[in-house]
Amino acid sequence: MPALPLDELQLTEKDPKTGKLRTLPALVVFDETLQKCLDSYLSCAPRKFDVLLDCHPEVNDMQKRLHRSVFLTFLRMSTHKESKDHFITPSVFGEIIYNNFLFDIPKIMDLCVLFGKGNGPLLQKMIENIFTQQPSYFGDLDETLPTVLQVFSNILQKCGLQCEGASAEPQKLEERVNVTPGNMPVQELKDIVLYLCDTCTTLWAFLDVFPLACQTFQKHEFCYRLASFYELAIPELESAIKKRHYEDNSVYADLWRRISHSRKKVMEAFHILINQVCLQPILESSCENIQPYIEEFLQIFTSVLQERRFLRDYDELFPVEDDVSLLQQASSTLDETRTAYILQAVESAWEGVDRKKAQVVQDPASPAACNGASAMVESSTEEREELRCAGAAAAPAPKVSGVELDSLISQVKDLLPDLGEGFILACLEEYSYNAEQVINNILEDKLVPFLAKLDRTMQRFGAGLWHFCFHIVD
Repeated sequence: MPALPLDELQLTEKDPKTGKLRTLPALVVFDETLQKCLDSYLSCAPRKFDVLLDCHPEVNDMQKRLHRSVFLTFLRMSTHKESKDHFITPSVFGEIIYNNFLFDIPKIMDLCVLFGKGNGPLLQKMIENIFTQQPSYFGDLDETLPTVLQVFSNILQKCGLQCEGASAEPQKLEERVNVTPGNMPVQELKDIVLYLCDTCTTLWAFLDVFPLACQTFQKHEFCYRLASFYELAIPELESAIKKRHYEDNSVYADLWRRISHSRKKVMEAFHILINQVCLQPILESSCENIQPYIEEFLQIFTSVLQERRFLRDYDELFPVEDDVSLLQQASSTLDETRTAYILQAVESAWEGVDRKKAQVVQDPASPAACNGASAMVESSTEEREELRCAGAAAAPAPKVSGVELDSLISQVKDLLPDLGEGFILACLEEYSYNAEQVINNILEDKLVPFLAKLDRTMQRFGAGLWHFCFHIVD
């Protein structure tokens, strides 16, 4: 007899007052106290770019474990099927998470910025499942974007700058104060830069994890609004940070780090939008269907040609000529006059400035490498390390043992408790001790053949021998 979904199951218990049997639904929708706890963590947990306090090692360890537990909790909340015998009807699941606000757009964005690094595939699958089971979230995203754009307007207003179309109401005379980033109090400048950094990083993280949102973003002319905001705000804030006198040089270093981080994330967010809205569809469509996407590309870049600083900074990281070259290869009827005009405007933006293109490094497995779009990696120590890790498949990873190995095994087993430690160990050895990749490949049934043959309940002893033997056979 097939198992019933959780939403149809009934439990029988004895009424403590009458002693009679009664039936109750097996599904308990949500715990308000848990929701408040999870929401507070999403809003208050430190972001990657925050300056972390030098805490006791035990406090740091507790923070890491809490961070991981919160992520696993949201991961379990986002799936309607735990196994063939334990599941919720998909349509019912979609209604539960939506009507009870278990997820909403701000929460989803916070999840991306907090857990995106190191959990990308799982987080992407999680959010795609949420939007698939409850398409109403796309409508919510559409309604949220004007609020996101208003954040840009608020920053410009605080800086005493004007943005085209930022406000439909005329400014009152008494509100016209000569406040600029250069003369505002230091604390106010710090608040604005932090607000900007948080906004740009969150937007990039969401688009990076869930690129299917790009079409909804572009319905609001997001590319143009992003470029226009960048052109007005970034130079003013950079100038104010550089010219101001600081009693503590660490304040200057922190502000400059945040404004540089914001710049990079704006460029990467714009590139994701261009890639998803224009370039990727061109590569995936037949020749007769690509013209609307080419036109969209040309219109977007034509709309931002007056934003010279933005164009220059974007071209430094993601050369526009590379994307134009892709269009030329894809279409024999490309309007060369318009593309030449765009490239000329990009060249003009560099006039009077030393042109130092960033080194372009591509991961052979990434979509960017496949479609000819550029991928830039900063030369900072941290990002060079990330690049080294991304290319780890080209060289065997150093063997992991002891406490570190136990931690990796526990990370997989917490999510997939039915697996034996020996099987998990064999998977970790095969995938260079990347627990995230192991979990994703198991969930997607994409294990290499020799792992697929192993007993998934195999205990830890002898796992290395099984791994060796199956590789010999293969």
